[in-house]
Amino acid sequence: MNKIRILVVEDQHIVREGMVAILSLQPDMEIVGEAENGIQAVELARKTKPDVILLDMVMPLQDGLTTIPKLKEISPAFRILVLSSFAQSSQVYQAIKTGALGYLLKDTPRAQLLQAIREVARGQASIQPSIAMKVISDFEKPNAGGDLANEHLTQREMETLKLIARGLSNQEIALAMVVNERTIAKYVSSILNKLHLANRTQAALYALREGLAVSTN
Repeated sequence: MNKIRILVVEDQHIVREGMVAILSLQPDMEIVGEAENGIQAVELARKTKPDVILLDMVMPLQDGLTTIPKLKEISPAFRILVLSSFAQSSQVYQAIKTGALGYLLKDTPRAQLLQAIREVARGQASIQPSIAMKVISDFEKPNAGGDLANEHLTQREMETLKLIARGLSNQEIALAMVVNERTIAKYVSSILNKLHLANRTQAALYALREGLAVSTN
């Protein structure tokens, strides 16, 4: 079994050691590095090539928002999961806009953290519903082409987008829509292209903002 290779970036030693202790007990996870600021994070990410980067937002020398685009410059394949004490809408939105796939608060239960890491490792979005709703209320309205782009989605793409907003994985969406998982992957790629979005997290927030996160039944 290929383990999820994780880089933990957290400036508080006790918090970082606690996360490392929890993750090290998981048979499908491996800690490949620890950093206490964004500068160290970039250096270690370049050396260790982690699958998932657990990233704090408030750190000395270089904060999380500054660090995310630098990490993505090294490798667009890096999957970044923000773990922060703060849930300001602007900070969450900017983290996602610049490349984070997930955003959790530090008081997140252990089971939810582990689930989020596994989801992000698979390329799926992972953001707490309470944070998502907070962001949506302050989200800027789409540009002039936003609503028009909605009209260009096929019916099956719209169904897929709604299910993404409800937090379903590609496999779960495929089961719900009774199609092959590869077909769903194509739908997701098409949705991101048509709506000019970077990842599933942005797609989920877009759908929630547009009131699309409702049952498809």
